[in-house]
Amino acid sequence: MGKLAARARIIQNYEIILDNGRAHSTVVDQPTEISAGLGPTPLELCVMSHAGCYVTIAALTAKKMRLELRGCDVKVEAIKNPEVGTITEETFEITFKIDATADRVQRLHELTLKNCPVGLLFEKAGTKINYTIKIQKE
Repeated sequence: MGKLAARARIIQNYEIILDNGRAHSTVVDQPTEISAGLGPTPLELCVMSHAGCYVTIAALTAKKMRLELRGCDVKVEAIKNPEVGTITEETFEITFKIDATADRVQRLHELTLKNCPVGLLFEKAGTKINYTIKIQKE
């Protein structure tokens, strides 16, 4: 997939519907006194996209590595620097549900970072990203 598409249209006030031209849509909103906050803000959606991209690429990478990934839970906390006006730092807490050695999980993580397109955008923007990895075995 070489080209991506997006469209944004105001519903009312600051409520915006986004779609990708492939029948998928979501609402973003800027909660104020005139807007109810019906969806995440666009910046929150960026952080959510980063978390979602990491999990997606981890699942695809685990399959290629022939690892049985039973789950991957990612929590992200982002810091918005008021002086810069955007996110300058993120902290990821990643929990893999997997029966694999720490070395294999570390390799899974490294390959995920290398191939996560949203993460690459954040890195190229100079965002400082910290990762904590936990392994849950059954």
